[in-house]
Amino acid sequence: MENRKKVAFYTLGCKLNFSETSTIARNFQEEGFDRVDFEEVADMYVINTCSVTENADKQFKQIVKKAMKLNDKAFVAAVGCYAQLKPEELASVDGVDLVLGATEKFKITDYINDLSKNDMGEVHSCEIEEADFYVGSYSIGDRTRAFLKVQDGCDYKCTYCTIPLARGISRSDALENVLKNAYEISQQGIKEIVLTGVNIGDYGKGEFGNKKHEHTFLDLVKALDEVEGIERLRISSIEPNLLKNETIDFVSKSRTFVPHFHIPLQSGSNEILGKMKRRYQRDVYVDRVENIRKVMPHACIGVDVIVGFPGETDEHFLETYNFLNELDISYLHVFTYSERDNTEAATMENVVPMNVRSKRSKMLRGLSVKKRRAFYESQIGTNRTVLFEAENKEGYIHGFTENYVKVKTPWNPELVNTLREINLTRIDEDGSVRMEFLNSLV
Repeated sequence: MENRKKVAFYTLGCKLNFSETSTIARNFQEEGFDRVDFEEVADMYVINTCSVTENADKQFKQIVKKAMKLNDKAFVAAVGCYAQLKPEELASVDGVDLVLGATEKFKITDYINDLSKNDMGEVHSCEIEEADFYVGSYSIGDRTRAFLKVQDGCDYKCTYCTIPLARGISRSDALENVLKNAYEISQQGIKEIVLTGVNIGDYGKGEFGNKKHEHTFLDLVKALDEVEGIERLRISSIEPNLLKNETIDFVSKSRTFVPHFHIPLQSGSNEILGKMKRRYQRDVYVDRVENIRKVMPHACIGVDVIVGFPGETDEHFLETYNFLNELDISYLHVFTYSERDNTEAATMENVVPMNVRSKRSKMLRGLSVKKRRAFYESQIGTNRTVLFEAENKEGYIHGFTENYVKVKTPWNPELVNTLREINLTRIDEDGSVRMEFLNSLV
């Protein structure tokens, strides 16, 4: 039998990257490769990069070094956002053979001939204007949930963000294709699908490769709610101005969509929101949170916030802190602002010193702990449904309720990937919630 080549993948960054890595991996398997773990010796290593995380280049170099240590003759390819933004920089890293930009990454198998190492990294990256076609993807690495990509790119011009430069214009998958992918996922025994994209509330735009579209995000949500076999659907992150009240109402009555929203805020100061070129002001955000609470009092609401943006004074920061403190939300994802090449914000004046940025970040992380604790306390005594994960962590199995409360109970392999009715009883010292089953285990 012919010796099959082995390929391993490493993904940095967001859920969208994970769904795309999965799709690229399936292409390799169709070409006769066997997929192995990144910790194993492989003939080829593919690194899916991210431009949002701090120290992206340093992280990348470490991962390449790790691959080379496992097999110094392995062929190393870099794809993804950082590969689009800084292809030459990645190509010059010792050991890298191929760098593919936004349009090329899904055709990676076309670029591999004999897997012999190059003296210099070969670059194939497009002008980002050419990234105008859509490639659907979904990930099914984790048995309990899958990330389903419905949209890519972004037409917004937020002054701190490189994503439009790395991923191009906003474009969407055709509705029937999303439904087909969702059905395929449900056929594999996966209980939860998380919808992902760069700006998913913009869904529909670019469905035909132009700005015309037949469908909206609400149409997508309604259609997915009817796909047979899916138990749970979760909306990942959605812009406040695109989360319409009709969508909130629909989710509150829906069969499969769970009461969990993640809504980027970025700043609680209207002045800073203006400098960021965000497309809403504070009052829109308050309106969305109040509407969710009105129809789903038990919903979980997560918030993205950036600290230390140029020009953010102590007063601006306190405005953000107090705004979030008073808002009925459940947790925060806190990002410390970092300069990105070719963004408007990188050239702005009144740069906030690093030590001030990290102090503000620490304060908001502390607020997040307090918010999550208060949210969990509000859920004690309620009955929920939990989806159990596959890992045995120190004798416990963990899972998430529909409204994103993390629960734990002693390990039992029969619970893996099952949905169970439970009652939330108390908060454990590690911050997760203990529970009792409402019906005995069958």
